Amino acid sequence: MTTQHETEKVSRRSLIAGIAAAGGTAAFAGVAAAQSMPGHDMAAMQDDAPSAVNPYSAPSIHEGGHGQMITVGRVDAAANGFDPTAMLTDWDFGTVSLMEDGRVLRTFEVEAIDKDIEIAPGVTFPAWTFNGRVPGPALRAKEGERLRIVFRNYGSHPHSMHFHGIHSWRMDGVPGAGLINPGEEFIYEFDARPFGCHLYHCHALPLKRHMHKGMYGAFVIDPDPELHPEFADAARSRLYGTPENARWQELVMVMNAFDTNFDNANEFYAVNTVAHAFAQQPIRIEKSRPVRIYLVNVTEFDPINSFHLHANFFDYFDTGTTLTPTLRTVDLIMQCQAQRGILEFSYAEHEAGPYMFHAHQAEFTELGWMGMFDVVEA
Repeated sequence: MTTQHETEKVSRRSLIAGIAAAGGTAAFAGVAAAQSMPGHDMAAMQDDAPSAVNPYSAPSIHEGGHGQMITVGRVDAAANGFDPTAMLTDWDFGTVSLMEDGRVLRTFEVEAIDKDIEIAPGVTFPAWTFNGRVPGPALRAKEGERLRIVFRNYGSHPHSMHFHGIHSWRMDGVPGAGLINPGEEFIYEFDARPFGCHLYHCHALPLKRHMHKGMYGAFVIDPDPELHPEFADAARSRLYGTPENARWQELVMVMNAFDTNFDNANEFYAVNTVAHAFAQQPIRIEKSRPVRIYLVNVTEFDPINSFHLHANFFDYFDTGTTLTPTLRTVDLIMQCQAQRGILEFSYAEHEAGPYMFHAHQAEFTELGWMGMFDVVEA
C-alpha cells in the first residue's frame, strides 16, 4: 500500500521532471525556508529576441541531445564563488617544504564555511562547504609524501575531515579523533598512501546530512614511478608534471545531488554541483590526446550512481589503486556512495563533434546529470 507521504514524494519528483522536460526550472510552494527560488519574469520575454540573448529559446545542438530536457538559464559562477568547468582541472597542490629527513611535506589549508550556493538557475541551496565550494578543493599529492591538513571550522556545526586512505586512528576525522566544534582548529597528518583516486568528507553526525549538504571533495595520490618499476610508464603517465602526464587531458568529476525540500529524496543531480552545467557549456576535448577522468560518487539518498559514455568505450581502474585496468572496454560503470575510480579513453579515431555522457538512470539525466564533450581537432 502506498502511503500519503510516498505519494507526495513521487508527485514532487514528477513535478521536477516535468519542469525539466519542458525546458526550465521554476519556483515551488512549500520548499524549505532556507531555499530561495525566484520565478522567471515572463513579461521580459520577446518572441523575436535572437537566440544568443534569449534564455528561453530552443537549446543548441549540444543542449538538445536528450529531448531538450535541460534547465533554462545559467548559474552565476562568480556569485557562487566556483565554476564547474574550472573545477575539472583546478587541483589544489598545497604548499611544499622539506622535512629534516629530506622527505616532502605537503601542507593544505581547509576551512568549513556555511554558504548559500546556486545549484540550478534560480535555485539556491544552503550548503556546508570546504573552502566555500561544493565539492571542496581537489587535493593532489604524490605517493610517499607526508601530508599535513590544517582544518579550521568556521561553520555553525561540528565538522571534520575523514580521508579515505591509510592513517592512524587519531587522524580519522570521527568523534574523538579530529571532529571539532565551530571556531576550533585541528591538524591531520599522515603519509600519502595508497596511490589512487580517493575522497574526503565530513564524518560528523548525522552523516547523511553533512554529506548531502556538500562536505566532500576529491583526494588524489599520484603513484611514485620509482616504487613501481614494473609499471613505471603507467605510473609516470599519472604523475602530475611529467612529460608523460602532460599528454593526458585530466578531469576531476564529482557526481552529486541535492534534496532541495529536505524530504530525503533528491530533486537535482549534477557533476560538480550545477545541474546541466556541461550540457550548456560542453567540455572541450582535443581528439589527438587521451582523456583521464577521476570520478567520485558522493550522491546521498540514492544507492548508486553511474557514468555512461556515448559512442565510445573506456578502461576503468576501480579506486585507482592499480596501474592496470579493473575493467577493459566498457561504456558504463556504477558507483555506490564513496566509490570512485579512474576512466581512460580516447577520441583519436572519432570525427570531431559533440559526444554525450550522463548517468544511465534516466531520471538523474533529466534532473541535471548530463553533459557533452566537444571533441575538436586541436
